[in-house]
Amino acid sequence: MLTKPEISKLHALPEKPRVVQVVPLQFHFLSMDMPTDLNPRRRFYWATLSAVILISLSIAFVDRPASTWIHATLHGVEFFPEPTHLVDPILPTAIAGLVAAGVAAAFGWRPQAWGKTLIACGLATLIAFVMKEPLKFVFGRTWPESWIDNNPSWIENGAYGFHFFHGGTGWGSFPSGHMTMITAPMAVLWQRTRRWRWLWAVPVLAVAIGLFGADYHFVGDMIAGVYLGVACATGAVALTKKIGKSPR
Repeated sequence: MLTKPEISKLHALPEKPRVVQVVPLQFHFLSMDMPTDLNPRRRFYWATLSAVILISLSIAFVDRPASTWIHATLHGVEFFPEPTHLVDPILPTAIAGLVAAGVAAAFGWRPQAWGKTLIACGLATLIAFVMKEPLKFVFGRTWPESWIDNNPSWIENGAYGFHFFHGGTGWGSFPSGHMTMITAPMAVLWQRTRRWRWLWAVPVLAVAIGLFGADYHFVGDMIAGVYLGVACATGAVALTKKIGKSPR
């Protein structure tokens, strides 16, 4: 047994410092115990809401004065229709690319990152092509100017509005097919290759400038086309993520 002096010496010894390990707290929205699809849903809701707001504001306050100003100021300028032709080779290129990918897959090709990106571009383009015409039929919006068989238009006779399920080429302004077709593949590249985002924005802006300057579409039509193209691209990217994964 220890004597009282020895016990006193033990109490007098300095205590060893306690080492407390501090672990940095890492917080991430998707790491919380909640459904992992909440964030994509929020993005969808916000995208839909922003589309409705922007298109509605354009229809109410921008489309008519912008078209009137363009016709009075830029009518006859030969430059503006040229950028709109950037859309022309997109569909045949997409079809050819998807056929080539199918043949390659039949011979054992398994696409990696860039292969999946190119397939997604082709799929987004086809989806955009299939979606735009039915939507034009549904909304039945008249054009800014008269292009086909003296169609009713804002500039020609003050016709402005939506005639749902009307049908006919004179009632197909909304959404812009050109903006849908150029945005769909460029939005895939925007999502998949972020380093070159500025490059993928250039064709979209070029087509938009051409459509605006030539008064081919109302601003609201072009906004709707961009949103539709992005939606097609998002769906195509989601589909191609599953390519090459073995079933469980």
